[in-house]
Amino acid sequence: MATVSFKDATRVYPGADHPAVDKLNLEIGDGEFMVLVGPSGCGKSTSLRMLAGLEEVNAGAIWIGDRNVTDLPPKDRDIAMVFQNYALYPHMTVGDNMGFALKMAGVPKTERDQRVMEAAHLLGLESFLSRKPKALSGGQRQRVAMGRAIVRQPQVFLMDEPLSNLDAKLRVSTRTQIAALQTRLGVTTVYVTHDQVEAMTMGDRVAVMKDGVLQQCDSPLTLYDKPENIFVAGFIGSPAMNLISGNVNENGVVVGDWTVPVERSVLAKASGEDTLTIGIRPEDLELADHGIAVDVAVVEELGADAYTYGTLSGLSEDEKLSAPQIVARLRGRTPPERGTTVRFAAGEGHTLHVFSNKTGDRLS
Repeated sequence: MATVSFKDATRVYPGADHPAVDKLNLEIGDGEFMVLVGPSGCGKSTSLRMLAGLEEVNAGAIWIGDRNVTDLPPKDRDIAMVFQNYALYPHMTVGDNMGFALKMAGVPKTERDQRVMEAAHLLGLESFLSRKPKALSGGQRQRVAMGRAIVRQPQVFLMDEPLSNLDAKLRVSTRTQIAALQTRLGVTTVYVTHDQVEAMTMGDRVAVMKDGVLQQCDSPLTLYDKPENIFVAGFIGSPAMNLISGNVNENGVVVGDWTVPVERSVLAKASGEDTLTIGIRPEDLELADHGIAVDVAVVEELGADAYTYGTLSGLSEDEKLSAPQIVARLRGRTPPERGTTVRFAAGEGHTLHVFSNKTGDRLS
């Protein structure tokens, strides 16, 4: 086991006008499960491949434990990678696939078989060791790919969107298995995904990336409760945080026909800005006599909860097409009807976020 350190690590692809990964600084603790998350093209997979030695590091350095591995070939980094497409040898059995790297490393057959059996027991693959990959389901193939990484007993596991080829139900069950397995093995793990729900449920910490730049790295709950900027606020959470821009007055931010109260100390941080963005989670909104007026367009009744989707009241049909959607998660079985106009306000004790439109940073 080991720590992992990115120190101003930068990757610029030939012919590109900006870095794919720009001065990444990230410290990953010994035995930590770190998730890199962000939209397509944000640099998360490139960062993982830099750590694996599959991409050149154009500036900065990467350390595993007390070794600078920036210029080392992949085979000398003591890492094991699990790929999105499993990358199994179709002509080999499950057991041979899992033990192949050990065979190439010259590990004696007795020890090789023992390590394969231990990994197979951990993953529930004992009865599949003599099968070929084509006889396995997607979930079973992914477990074989995991087993191949486990038998190597590396210092660091690297996982590049390993669940993206699985169906929705299997992804949920497999992600809990991976998280439990990592806890049991205690091996430092760097996991890449574009699915923020996966990131929130699996990671000890989550690093959110955008356009090659690290936006925020913290525990899942801190990212949810205290996003540092508009991007993190809108990316983390399902459904996403409501983000509504409005004009500033001395009492707060005007949204539609309602002024959302904002503390004077927060408004003072936005000196010179005419508009600010209000952020509030769907579950923090509740029906009220006074508040933001919303025309309800869609209601999803899920039993214990109901989600309402709408836009600010008073907009024309053309304006509604480009207006931000306002989502509320309501309890009970009597949500407002579709086509009605209701008012929402932040419930008592719930957090209201205020963001600068100039910098995107959270002011509250």
